[in-house]
Amino acid sequence: MNAVTEVSVYTPHVKKRKISGGKIVKYLVIILVSLTMVLPFVWMLSASLKAETEIFGFPIKWIPETFHWDNYTKVWTTVPFGLYYLNTLKIAVITTILVVINSSLAGYAFAKIKFPERNRLFFIYIATMMIPYQVMMIPQFMLMNKLGLVNTHWALIILGTFNPFGVFLFRQFFLSIPDELLEAARIDGLSEFGIYWRIVLPLSKPAIATLVIFSFMHAWNDFLGPLIYLTSDSLYTLQLGIQHFITEYNTEYSLLMAAAVSAIVPTIIVYFLAQDHFIKGVANTGIK
Repeated sequence: MNAVTEVSVYTPHVKKRKISGGKIVKYLVIILVSLTMVLPFVWMLSASLKAETEIFGFPIKWIPETFHWDNYTKVWTTVPFGLYYLNTLKIAVITTILVVINSSLAGYAFAKIKFPERNRLFFIYIATMMIPYQVMMIPQFMLMNKLGLVNTHWALIILGTFNPFGVFLFRQFFLSIPDELLEAARIDGLSEFGIYWRIVLPLSKPAIATLVIFSFMHAWNDFLGPLIYLTSDSLYTLQLGIQHFITEYNTEYSLLMAAAVSAIVPTIIVYFLAQDHFIKGVANTGIK
């Protein structure tokens, strides 16, 4: 007698996702806001490839009829643009490295080392973020002048090295690291600097990436600082060098836009290299 075995096949019920009208409106608003932020960059790129007479034509021609690639050649040959580029890169890179080292050390001290009035001192240090730069501008210039650092890159580097936001960022991130991990390292005989260098810092890639992006972009785009401290053309940064295309009687907008496009390339590269860690760092800043 043959035994018949019934096999039942389970077919899972797939729920269809319904997109509500509120979500559609939200996405449309996000797309619209994104486009309003991207359009100026698209216009800048388009204008950098146009002839001078075509830039302000109406209606706007987003794609030039003739691509004037020679605008970029003129930017690098009309003025010492390469020198300005190297000056800006030097200031931005050195400032970023120093601010990461300084802020991480201070953040570790405020987060993991117990000393008298630690929290009060941290509050006072963070409170300096509320002081407008215009208030500190003259005292800082007098200090740099006394030190003989006016008309040098070191004035900009030293002033950019101390960043209360960086200290706050690292402190908040370090608070998320368990104290038990550091206590175990202390029991094994590791010094405080060894704990910071071998354990804490390797775990802080998101915070480092976040501060690198902010510090590099601030140092790269800074205009007021170089305007105050630099007087020699050979020391100019990009922000001051671009002003050569703006004269008393004429502004060469095609070259100005080409210079601006060339100037933003390093910031875009830095952001794309560190964007994954940047998102994690922003998300974890307030976690204890």
